[in-house]
Amino acid sequence: MAFDLVHYFAEQIKIQKPALLSEYPVAERNAYIEEINILCLGKLISLWKTDQNAVYQEIQSQDRLYIQEIARHLTTSPENKSALAKNDMESSYTEILILQFAELKQLDTTGNFGQNGLGELLLGQIEHLSGHAPDWVWSTNNLKELIGSQPLVEEELSLEDTMKEFNQMVHQTTDLHATANHTVTEKTSQATTPTWGRIAEPLVALVVLWVLYSAAQHIFA
Repeated sequence: MAFDLVHYFAEQIKIQKPALLSEYPVAERNAYIEEINILCLGKLISLWKTDQNAVYQEIQSQDRLYIQEIARHLTTSPENKSALAKNDMESSYTEILILQFAELKQLDTTGNFGQNGLGELLLGQIEHLSGHAPDWVWSTNNLKELIGSQPLVEEELSLEDTMKEFNQMVHQTTDLHATANHTVTEKTSQATTPTWGRIAEPLVALVVLWVLYSAAQHIFA
């Protein structure tokens, strides 16, 4: 199962955005933040599936205008049935998306994922999202394969456990890179030995043996 970005982002929102929607009662605020986190992450995944090259570049550039456009699209979507006040939607969506973009770039840099690795990480979140939001969320962010989905049974992880899981994933990625580099080095080393050299090796050995044999004859003559 892929590293759980849903839980990781939720923990980062608690740490980095304590004032977000603070005017709401605690239980209501937490429900809205969970909804926004899932809505925005799902939108990133659906955008990645449409054009991963463009989204990867936007994650690297952290373009605020691009992020605001995503937030505006989610806010004005006719599928959006959130009970959150309309005047809070776009600003809160933008804040969460900015955080998600920044964290994804940081994870990409730390884990040395590259575009393919980050794509695997994002697409692997579908199993973590399954069943954790009403169907209007999946219609709004265009993850329509999750409509009617049920939550998968998962063990609840603390932020510390989540980071341990991420570190394990980074080590696995590093080991894969190291193995690939070792294989390339071996092939390069083999390729630098010319064919004529391998053919000449037994001939050189015979010449050396003949010289030694001749020297031995002179010594014992």
